[in-house]
Amino acid sequence: MTDLPERVELLTDLYELTMAASYFDNKMADPATFSLFIRKYPPNRGYFVAAGLEDALDYIANFHFSETDLAYLDSTDTFSDDFLHYLENMRFTGGIRALAEGEIFFRDEPILEVTGPIIEAQVLETLVINTMNLQSMIATKAARCVHAAAGRRLVDFSLRRTHGIDAGLKVARNSYIAGFAATSNVLAGKLYGIPISGTMAHSYISSFGDEIEAFRAFARSFPKKTVLLIDTYDTLAGAQKAAVIGQEMAKKGGKLLGVRLDSGDMTRLSQEVRNILDEAGLRETEIFASSSFDEYKIARMINDGAKIDAFGVGTKMGVSADAPYFDIVYKLVQYGERPIMKRSTGKVNLAGKKQVFRKTDSQGRFIEDVIGTSDETVEGATPLLEPVLQDGKPLKPPPTLEEIRQHFAKSFQALGEAYKVLEGPPSYPVKLSPRLSVVQKAASS
Repeated sequence: MTDLPERVELLTDLYELTMAASYFDNKMADPATFSLFIRKYPPNRGYFVAAGLEDALDYIANFHFSETDLAYLDSTDTFSDDFLHYLENMRFTGGIRALAEGEIFFRDEPILEVTGPIIEAQVLETLVINTMNLQSMIATKAARCVHAAAGRRLVDFSLRRTHGIDAGLKVARNSYIAGFAATSNVLAGKLYGIPISGTMAHSYISSFGDEIEAFRAFARSFPKKTVLLIDTYDTLAGAQKAAVIGQEMAKKGGKLLGVRLDSGDMTRLSQEVRNILDEAGLRETEIFASSSFDEYKIARMINDGAKIDAFGVGTKMGVSADAPYFDIVYKLVQYGERPIMKRSTGKVNLAGKKQVFRKTDSQGRFIEDVIGTSDETVEGATPLLEPVLQDGKPLKPPPTLEEIRQHFAKSFQALGEAYKVLEGPPSYPVKLSPRLSVVQKAASS
């Protein structure tokens, strides 16, 4: 029996529903706007990558409480019959403006803004945060890995240690958005159309009596996709045997695609393995490396002169090990015509409906962002928040995964190199428009 629910309406914190019930009792139904944003950068982050919008919109457009949901809520002896009857008929009827998936954004900038009757907008909070936090976090981590790899291919190897089934799928999807070439996750390949990639484990090699016979057996089974794991016993001896297999395959018109390193001093070993393969006439056979890679280890090995053509990146990317959460929040910023500002120490938010404007130079490179009001324009700047849902319905079909991937690549290319550094990046310039500054003064008085 699976623990994954078919519907997610109850994937919420109880206080979302108790607040909604009190709004109902007090006949509060005016339009409210909630803004989703990240308050601060984790260590060594200078940008974020927006991801998760497609899932969020799908959940919201189909949001309704089922009979079993309502029966469970009734069993808690918390809610009135009138409120449960309201929930039975409730659908989200409002609108959403959001950044495109794959867009680069920065601290305090809204990723999306939800506007609708306050009960409808309030009960979405937990679901929206949960959806957007994980996916944006992984897309950002994966983007850092891709940048560190400097054009070398990366494959998502994280599935076995991601935090559950859904997380494993979302890691595959969002690492692909950020530029990974493939995933080992077969289900993600089926669901999202991502290329799948894999070789063998050490158990395969050790199940044979002889390492070279294991290599031959695998080459017979997969003559067009042979990548050999060479470090089960002695890496350099394994490389010599792999070279023999490569030469045997070449005589039959085939090709040894690659060898994989998974342990030891991979900088030194990759250099020596490269020499072994080259001397055997296998200059096109690639060296693939795996084992605890993240952006820091990738960059360090490349800087040290490792002869590695591609990396399998697993656990540390799949859980964003150095920054396993974002300080992401969903805050009420307007109720009716009144701008709302939370004033708690260290947690002040920007009041009012907003827009993010991006200024670029003549080559399309980012110069600065301006956070303004939703109804203004900023000369020479492009608004980034776009209407994606109106009257509870999506305005257009979602972009394809390839289109999102291309959008990210274009956006990331336009970001200055200084903000992409792996450690101690400067803060990208983000300022408030004069009109939004006036709103803040009014809301704080």
